[in-house]
Amino acid sequence: MMNDDNKDAFRNVKQKPGLQTWTINNMQMVPVAPQGFGNFFEGDCYIVLYISQKKGSGQTADIHYWIGNLSSQDEQGAAAIYVTQLDEYLGGSPVQHREVQGNESARFRSYFKNGLIYKKGGVASGFNHVDSNVYNVLRLLHVKGRKNITASEVEVSWNSFNNGDIFLLDIGNAIVQWNGPKSNRREKLKAVLLAQDIRDRERGGRAQIGVVEGEDERGSPELMKIMTAVLGQRTGPLKEAVPDDKPVQVQNTKVRLYHVFETSGNLVVQEVATQPLTQDLLYSSDCYIADQRGSSVMVWKGKQASKEERQEALNRAVGYIKAKNYPSGTSVEVMTEGGESAMFKHLFKSWRDRGQTQGLGTTYSVGKIAKVDQVKFDVMELHARPELAAQQRMVDDASGDVKVWRIENLELAEVNPSTYGQFYGGDCYLVLYTYQRSNQQQYILYMWQGQHATKDEITACAYQAVNIDNKYNGAPVQVRVVMGKEPRHFLAIFKGKLIIFQGGAGRPSVANTDTGARLFQVRGTNELNTKATEVLARTSSLNTNDVFLLKSDHICYLWYGKGCSGDERVMGRAISDVLSKQDKQVVMEDQEPAEFWVALGGKAPYASDKRLEKEEPPHSPRLFECSNQTGQFRMTEVDDFAQSDLDEEDVMLLDTWEEIFLWIGNLANQYETKEAWNSAQEYLRTHPAGRDPDTPIISVKQGYEPPTFTGWFNAWDPHKWSGGNSYEEMKKKLGDATSLSQITVDLNNANLNKSPDETDGGGYTAPGGPMTSPPVYRVHGGDLSSSFTPSSPAGGTVSPPAGGSEMYLNPELLINKSPSDLPQGVDPSQKEVSAALWL
Repeated sequence: MMNDDNKDAFRNVKQKPGLQTWTINNMQMVPVAPQGFGNFFEGDCYIVLYISQKKGSGQTADIHYWIGNLSSQDEQGAAAIYVTQLDEYLGGSPVQHREVQGNESARFRSYFKNGLIYKKGGVASGFNHVDSNVYNVLRLLHVKGRKNITASEVEVSWNSFNNGDIFLLDIGNAIVQWNGPKSNRREKLKAVLLAQDIRDRERGGRAQIGVVEGEDERGSPELMKIMTAVLGQRTGPLKEAVPDDKPVQVQNTKVRLYHVFETSGNLVVQEVATQPLTQDLLYSSDCYIADQRGSSVMVWKGKQASKEERQEALNRAVGYIKAKNYPSGTSVEVMTEGGESAMFKHLFKSWRDRGQTQGLGTTYSVGKIAKVDQVKFDVMELHARPELAAQQRMVDDASGDVKVWRIENLELAEVNPSTYGQFYGGDCYLVLYTYQRSNQQQYILYMWQGQHATKDEITACAYQAVNIDNKYNGAPVQVRVVMGKEPRHFLAIFKGKLIIFQGGAGRPSVANTDTGARLFQVRGTNELNTKATEVLARTSSLNTNDVFLLKSDHICYLWYGKGCSGDERVMGRAISDVLSKQDKQVVMEDQEPAEFWVALGGKAPYASDKRLEKEEPPHSPRLFECSNQTGQFRMTEVDDFAQSDLDEEDVMLLDTWEEIFLWIGNLANQYETKEAWNSAQEYLRTHPAGRDPDTPIISVKQGYEPPTFTGWFNAWDPHKWSGGNSYEEMKKKLGDATSLSQITVDLNNANLNKSPDETDGGGYTAPGGPMTSPPVYRVHGGDLSSSFTPSSPAGGTVSPPAGGSEMYLNPELLINKSPSDLPQGVDPSQKEVSAALWL
């Protein structure tokens, strides 16, 4: 059990949703103020706790310990111990993460949407955390990254600049953003957001921001004056662009599961299995490591494992990394049974949480055909609640308009509406579905590919889909449908009359050799989820859980398995009337006439175990940025994703397990857009859980997102991109750059040429350091009475900077005070303005 001293160390831990951060100072956990979140000293270690409240469930917690590149072994050891104790203090349910500077996980980065700032210094490296005044800052930040940016403090000199990256010159009351000539729009926008975050969090919203375009420095003369005053005159050309460090992760199919234990003081690592993994490999009495060949190492602690094993899990993971000679920055996650992360669950072929409740729709996998049990729902409710539409994979109640074309001679041929719902395995079809949402026409274009269609027909199907898409100005959502893997909505639009013929073709010019008996497996309980699929006319094709239709030249049998329900029998009868106009003879399982077995080639064993019916559990959705820029498929995961993570220049992949969505931004480059389908197929092919490569892939264009897509995002804003938060618009909002020349800042002040630890005065802890008193504010002119003599921030004032004549006050003496309560020398009408000029 945790002793009283340890419990006392966590007395300030809040067990409510949100982010909390501590730094390790003198081997103690010291809280970091919120304005310092996202700032990390390279010489320190930090502990970050994030508690989230999930819809319909309790709280979940993640504990991260961050290791600075210059931190000491002692600090790292102390951080690891505190993480283990904090985990125990919170009941053992949090997921623990080890984060190394420059190799942070997607989960960790998701807490700091505007980026991470690496600051020079730290306790272990001998630097001081104390700056004289948070507004008397001089630093140069080198901003790098595409999706997840980092900003590192570098030498305040033109020598630090290059043509490809973005740099923020931060002088406290002004932040000048210099964009390298070879930087792109997205990088510029991310840097503006970071500059605004620094202004709002660290400067109370009062610092001014200006932007210099590196290829047009003459267009920003006032800003260049500031840069030249601080950096001096530039001599010679700038360095060429520096390639970004690899910010993405290659999906690794080589997953191995190891049993980890100690014997006679030695660590034993014993291989248990390779991918695809199954949940039954994990025993509650043991601890395991799931290794993705060094891209990540995950430790699973069984609830019945010994206390020593659970406490040592993190250290053993680090020891395992060293033994395998993996990079020191390898991602580590430690989780307890019942508190597994989404990424861990995705390594397994199937995963079921204990006590997991079923949603509105339940999916079953039997053989190769999905069986779906859905409830009735109101179309208005689907539109009002996109999360319901997403869970059900239904954009509406399937009452819209349907038009079907078949590919004939590589061209489109309209299908007779009387045969809608009949698909032949030798053909390809395009199905355009039109429905209304918010009084606007919406479109879904399904591309159905027959199992026996030629490559030319499949190519022509994709080509004709582009033509139809162009006809409707890019509005249709495109869905690739592989024969036998039809999504739920596709089933619903044919109102219980969907029939898939194994071979042949629906074209009049093609003669179908319809000889002998044909057997159809019928699945579904209502008009929204029923289909009949032709299977091999052999006894081995039967299944006790289903309804089958056996059609011969002179008779049609309706066979009811013992495991089928009354609703399934009703739908079997309805679809049999579409298949055959002959009289139907009902046959109950175990009461078949001899002619039935003769038609199937003789009696033989078949699937007769009701336990074959297995519910497919839901998986947490995951969002990735796709990139093929290096010639190899790569992806960057976006954890705790939101609509704001969908960048207009991106192609994003949303994996909901049952379907794959490809979201294509309006400014996505042509190459990535063209390769999007291949990327999605590659993602499925290389997934460590051995995913079905024929999982439906749905292409969604920015601005035309259906509710089945938007429902996976919290608080979707359909007008987000029409209002515009582009880089150009964000830049305009920063105001007139010439106003920066009016800032009351002495560019010849000696402090501009000093490092923070050389400046006079002090007492304010820089963001990212331990929590202390708030920043001090400057008062222009006037003498202060003896009751406000210069001393420390806590005492009210500090000494002015070298060469200065102003006095400094704790903001608590200025904010929300009446004129009579203000210190002498403060102009009541200028108390905020005076501060703002220096802020």
